[in-house]
Amino acid sequence: MTLPLAHPIEPMLAKKTTKLPDGPMVFEPKWDGFRCIAFLDGDEVTLQSRNRRDFNRYFPELLEPLRAALPDRCIVDTELVVPGPNGRDFDALSQRIHPAESRVRMLAETTPAEVVVFDLLAVDDTALTGHPLHERRALLEAAMAAAEPPIHLSLATADPQLAADWFDRFEGAGLDGVSAKERDGTYRPGERGWLKVKPERTADVVVAGFRIHKDGAGIGSLLLGLYDDDGTLQNVGVASSFTAVRRAELLVELTPIVLDDVGEHPWAAWADAAAHATGRMPGGPSRWNNGKDLSWTPVRTDRVAEVKYTQLEAGRFRHATKLLRWRPDRDPESCRYDQLDVPPPRELSEVFASRRADHIATPPRPSEGDGASSVTPSTGSATGRRSHEST
Repeated sequence: MTLPLAHPIEPMLAKKTTKLPDGPMVFEPKWDGFRCIAFLDGDEVTLQSRNRRDFNRYFPELLEPLRAALPDRCIVDTELVVPGPNGRDFDALSQRIHPAESRVRMLAETTPAEVVVFDLLAVDDTALTGHPLHERRALLEAAMAAAEPPIHLSLATADPQLAADWFDRFEGAGLDGVSAKERDGTYRPGERGWLKVKPERTADVVVAGFRIHKDGAGIGSLLLGLYDDDGTLQNVGVASSFTAVRRAELLVELTPIVLDDVGEHPWAAWADAAAHATGRMPGGPSRWNNGKDLSWTPVRTDRVAEVKYTQLEAGRFRHATKLLRWRPDRDPESCRYDQLDVPPPRELSEVFASRRADHIATPPRPSEGDGASSVTPSTGSATGRRSHEST
C-alpha cells in the first residue's frame, strides 16, 4: 500500500465521563462493536483491529462493499457490528472470531457484519489526522454520499439535546452510550482524547466463585450469578479491576466459604468440559487467548454483593462490573433477573434510519480559509467507487 499513513495505526480512544460535556462538541452514538481501521488502496483492503491484528480473514464479506462505498485510496476509522432482532448482537459478533476457515465462511453468510464509519484519517495522498474533526467529518460525508448497507455513515450531531435523546432511545438497540469529541480536535493515535458517557446501573448479585489474579496475589475477579425464573443460578459475568490491597482483602474474606467439594456447588456440572458448549460457563475456552487460565474457585453461594454495570446482553453483563459493597441484608434467592432495568429492544435498522428522521445537525463543512481546499479529494474518489464508475 502507498497510503500517506503507515499500517498499523493505533486508534484514538475515549475516557469515561459522567455527563455530556459543554462547548463546541460533536456527539456520536457509541456503537460498542469491534473497532476496526480500514485501509483501502485500489483493490487492496486491509482491516486492522484495535489491537493491530488482521481482521480480513474473519470478515471477508465486508471487503467488496468497502471498495464500493469508499474512496479508492483512503483510511477510515470504523466499528464492526452484527445486527440482530433486538439490536446489536455482540455475541454473534464475537463468534465471528474463529480459527476454522469453514466456520468463518458459514458465519459470514448467516451472521454478516456491517460497518459504521465515523472518521476519515487519510484520502488520496493527504493525511488528515492533523486536521480538525469538522473538516474530516465534512470530507467523510462527501466521500460516503453513495454508500449503501452494509456500509453506514455514523450519526453525528452538535446538538447536546439530540445526543441526550440518543443516549436514552438507542440503548435498546445495544448501543453503549454517546461519544463526545471536540469539534476542532485532531486525531491523535493511541491517546484518550475523546469522551464517552455510558449508562450505569446497579444490581444485587450472588458471588459464586473467584479467580486468582494473574500475578498470583489475591483475587483478580469475582464470578457473579443471578437466578432465573426456574430458580437456576446463571453465570452473568464478573467483577474485577481491584487494587492490590483489595485483592488481598477479598481473598481473606472469601477463603472461609471456599467449597472443598465442587459437587456441592450449583455449577458443579460446569467442571466438565462438555458443559461449556453454550459459552455460559465459567472456565470455558477463550477465543481471544487460548493460553489464558480461566480456572476458578467455587464458594458457597450465600454471599450477596451490589455491583455497578452498564448493559445486560443475552442474559450476561456486557462488560466487567464494579464491586460497590457487600449486601449482608439480602438473601441470595432474591438476586433475580427481574430486578434489572432492561431498556425495550430496538432493531439496529431503527438507529441507521434515524439519520434522516432526526434531521441531525452535522458539523459544518469547512469553508475557504480553514484549509479545506488543500485536503479536498479528487472528484473520482471523493464520492466512492460506485459513484465514480457510474459517471
